[in-house]
Amino acid sequence: MNPGTRGSASDPMDGFDATIHAPNRLRICALLDTADEAEFAVVQKQLDVSASVLSKHVTVLMEAGYVEQRKAVRDTRQRVWLCLTHDGRQAYQAHLAALRAIVGP
Repeated sequence: MNPGTRGSASDPMDGFDATIHAPNRLRICALLDTADEAEFAVVQKQLDVSASVLSKHVTVLMEAGYVEQRKAVRDTRQRVWLCLTHDGRQAYQAHLAALRAIVGP
């Protein structure tokens, strides 16, 4: 959890997380929230961004402790898989609740 962006649990707006809120990072979290893990190339294709753009956003999420990556060799090439951490999943869910509170029912 990113302590600089979260407050008390009583107000859903306290869950607003500027780290997640950037459009591509929000989309990364949304995609990873629906899967145990996703290959970097699949996420890149889904978001329709370059590898360098995706890498920069993933790095921000990793530094916040929200995303982890796993590297392994598949078909003689190194592949990277991404997944939300427990803290990342909690922060994403809290951020969604904050967005819902902003836009109302």
